[in-house]
Amino acid sequence: MKRVFISILAIASVIFTSACQQAAAPAPAAVKTETAAAAAPTGKLYIPVISKGFQHKFWQTVNQGAIDAAAKYGVDITFDGPPSESDISIQVDMLNAVMAKNPAALCLAALDTESVNEQLADCMSKGIPVIGFDSGVPNAPAGSIISTASTDNEAAGALAADTIYGIDSVKAAISGASKDNPILLSVISQDATSASITGRTTGFVKKMSEICEAAQPGLVAVTGHDKWSKASGSGDIAIEIMVSIAATTSVTDCQTAAQAVLQRAPLVVFCTNSGSVDGMLSATADGSDLDRANGRYKDLIVVGFDSGATLLNAIRNKWFHGAVTQDPYMIGFYAVELAYKAINGEKIDPIVDTGCQYYTSENMDDPGIAALLYD
Repeated sequence: MKRVFISILAIASVIFTSACQQAAAPAPAAVKTETAAAAAPTGKLYIPVISKGFQHKFWQTVNQGAIDAAAKYGVDITFDGPPSESDISIQVDMLNAVMAKNPAALCLAALDTESVNEQLADCMSKGIPVIGFDSGVPNAPAGSIISTASTDNEAAGALAADTIYGIDSVKAAISGASKDNPILLSVISQDATSASITGRTTGFVKKMSEICEAAQPGLVAVTGHDKWSKASGSGDIAIEIMVSIAATTSVTDCQTAAQAVLQRAPLVVFCTNSGSVDGMLSATADGSDLDRANGRYKDLIVVGFDSGATLLNAIRNKWFHGAVTQDPYMIGFYAVELAYKAINGEKIDPIVDTGCQYYTSENMDDPGIAALLYD
């Protein structure tokens, strides 16, 4: 009887242990299910979009374009970016997180190419197409970026030069310049390394040089920085195009660069990005020295780039003649559209220009322009 009782206890113990193991078993499956759901919560293609930032309205507008493209093509996206453009490690962590979800494609605006080389190699080995957007992934390993949706920054710089030349007073000054009565045109940039900023600088210098050479053959020189410097054909100078680069990207150094340019009494200044715009405003008493009626520099023609509260205010007050704006909405839209086409094996161009516009106080409230501006 005792043996029977012991056998019954042993059997009961086995049954109890088995039941406990079965009850615990679903836990790993639940984790796997959650991961799969994060990768494709609706069963649609998953395309993460990793930007250089998120809080700035520029990136929010990029996000809206990406959202609308996702809706059009029936894909799922996530959009994320670090708190600031100096947070390289945070962006890398974000990239690793989305890569763990095995995306169908990836849209990336890299803060630092070298920091993402491992992830780009992983995408290539897995056949995941990568689309760059905005400034993209400069100098990425060959074949790792299928296409890039971005502003043609040289074209944007050229647009600034063309528009400035269209101002009657500027055109007259260029035509009337001589070696005995020279004029100065200036471009201020916060650095000479960023692909987007150097592109705008190059576009402006090339186009303005072309315009001025047509008016004053052999009398045009580019000065200020070895990257763009060019002597005049005759040795004499009637028109000097000066490139000024700030020591660092800080507002203080951009202000110092602007002050140095102002001391040369230029006819025109083109500020290629928000840093140089803010530097110019700081150098002109927040813009009041550019007042058209009573300002210290009332005759100076200043043109900016992009948007932002301070620049918009300067344009509304006509302290700045105007500015070139990118199209952040189309940057986001094209990025996702190109990713979708790449997934489906469609042929796409390596560079897709997302366009730009010139705006002034007269057209900045027009619907087509206002949608591209941000505080």
